[in-house]
Amino acid sequence: MKIGRKAAWLAVIAAVVLTVFPFYWMVRTALTPAGDLYTDSTALWPDHPTLINFARVLGLVDAETARAAGGSGAQLNFLLYTFNSIVYSGLIAVVQTFCCAMAGYAFARLRFPGRDLAFTAIIAALMVPPIFTILPNFVLVKQLDLLNTFPGLVLPSLLMTPFAVFFLRQFFLSIPRDVEEAATLEGISRWGMFWRIVLPMSRGPLITIGLTTVVWSWKDYLWPLLAGKAEDTRVLTVGLGVFLQQSPNRGPDWTGIMAGSVLSVIPVLILLVFLGKRLVQSMNFSGIK
Repeated sequence: MKIGRKAAWLAVIAAVVLTVFPFYWMVRTALTPAGDLYTDSTALWPDHPTLINFARVLGLVDAETARAAGGSGAQLNFLLYTFNSIVYSGLIAVVQTFCCAMAGYAFARLRFPGRDLAFTAIIAALMVPPIFTILPNFVLVKQLDLLNTFPGLVLPSLLMTPFAVFFLRQFFLSIPRDVEEAATLEGISRWGMFWRIVLPMSRGPLITIGLTTVVWSWKDYLWPLLAGKAEDTRVLTVGLGVFLQQSPNRGPDWTGIMAGSVLSVIPVLILLVFLGKRLVQSMNFSGIK
């Protein structure tokens, strides 16, 4: 093997280790008894691994046992928060992907006045940090009396994002026009062409956009914290923040927080395991690496 090839493999292995190691350390901390957290802090695997941190976060043990294990007795309503996160991420992913597909197809195929100017404006919006829109969105949702409701949570992110519109437009441009011309000769309308021909041919890119939207929405924290603090609309990330605030006075409950963090990434991890291959194939096909 040539030196250059060996160096490339070493760089890839180093990048993988640097990427995966924080997640591994999170799992390792979650399995460590609270009493061993600082005395056993340099070992790659805890001397006395335990599942007590997961049990007390999920409320499977009584408060006295949880406090004896190093916690405050606080619990994470995991099922409710997971359900809220699924509703929040799922609604945004489905509606936003569909709206972005319509916008991307319009910019790729339709001719209308101001099309190029509108597309330039959307591309320019890529440079606007999302934090800039937090305050206007909060004021608007508050005036609509939608705070602590799911409509208030999802509305600011429901329609489309500039990147998704750009991504899908580039894919739609690669679809042969002959296919659409043949559909026109068959008397299929523009909407029918989009719904019955273009969307089925675009399953890969649509799944890519949907999956990345789910991941971004799942880990969203600031907006759900502002607009959905109530128990009924609280998502997992906000629930973990509340759990952190309930740590014992002697210091943060790191083992409990890490156990809750591990539990919170399991649904997204399952999704990536089943759809990750299609995501990579679609990105390679679209030239985004």
